[in-house]
Amino acid sequence: MAEPNAGLAPRGRFPQVRIRPTATIAPGAYATVALASLAALTAIVLSGAAVRLSGSGLGCPDWPKCYGGVVAPLETHAVIEYGNRVASALVGVVALAAAVLAWRRRPFRRDLALLAVLPVLGVVGQAVLGGFTVRHHLAPGFVMAHYSLSMVILVAAVALAWRARHEPGARPRARDHVAVWAVRALIPLGALAIFAGTAASAAGPHAGGAGTGDVISRLDFKGERTLDWVIGQHGRAGTVLGVAALAVLVLLHRRAATPALRRALTVLVSLIGLQGAVGLLQYELALPAELVWIHVSVASLAWVALLWAVAVAGRLEAARPA
Repeated sequence: MAEPNAGLAPRGRFPQVRIRPTATIAPGAYATVALASLAALTAIVLSGAAVRLSGSGLGCPDWPKCYGGVVAPLETHAVIEYGNRVASALVGVVALAAAVLAWRRRPFRRDLALLAVLPVLGVVGQAVLGGFTVRHHLAPGFVMAHYSLSMVILVAAVALAWRARHEPGARPRARDHVAVWAVRALIPLGALAIFAGTAASAAGPHAGGAGTGDVISRLDFKGERTLDWVIGQHGRAGTVLGVAALAVLVLLHRRAATPALRRALTVLVSLIGLQGAVGLLQYELALPAELVWIHVSVASLAWVALLWAVAVAGRLEAARPA
């Protein structure tokens, strides 16, 4: 006959409970997550451009709901605009996953954990800025800020994806100061070309509205000459960037830079060349929406390529005292 207290812990003691360790993620797997976050944050830029260029910027005239409901009505522009909102939410989930997993990465790295938070904050900021953009009927300043913030978010996303690939101290410091600073000098030129591009878009015919009822303001500080003037400035900035990138590539070959850095600059120069060709073609064809979308897409990819090239160039070795 079994005793009444059989299987129970002795009086005054508690039964031992085994707690499973919290799941962690290995460095290689986390590098893949960070790269997926970068891809998602780049793709949503292309999706947002498609919304504007399809005339669906005001497909949902209110925010965060669409025509007062949680689901968009079955109307083309509303579905496109609301679909971009849903896609943005999914991208936010991917960025949030990268941020959470950064704290579960083993070995833990504080730099990755802090970097991973920035894209999440950027996505939240984009959602708020997107709401203001809709409420202000796609005012040029809000539209330009919306795209510019996307480029800033990509800076953090590229930094996270790159640093997740390498452990601290694994890569030797760069010694060629001329080559590294030449690559870094392309960043402000690229930023200027992109900013001029946003201004050209804000002054162009694709304001984001679909019908006559969508009253949308455009940049017109020079009257009817605004679009041509802004396009001219954008073209000059892009030309300077392209010539400078090509010169840096030649410099890297002459200074025997690493193959990885030369490949990164080759990709960048190729994208800038493609960007210029598309830009000229769309101007000659009176800015068709499809070519403008390709132009914006290549610009975003070129920005990512430029940031990646700066990362490949590496950090400089500390100067030694004389």
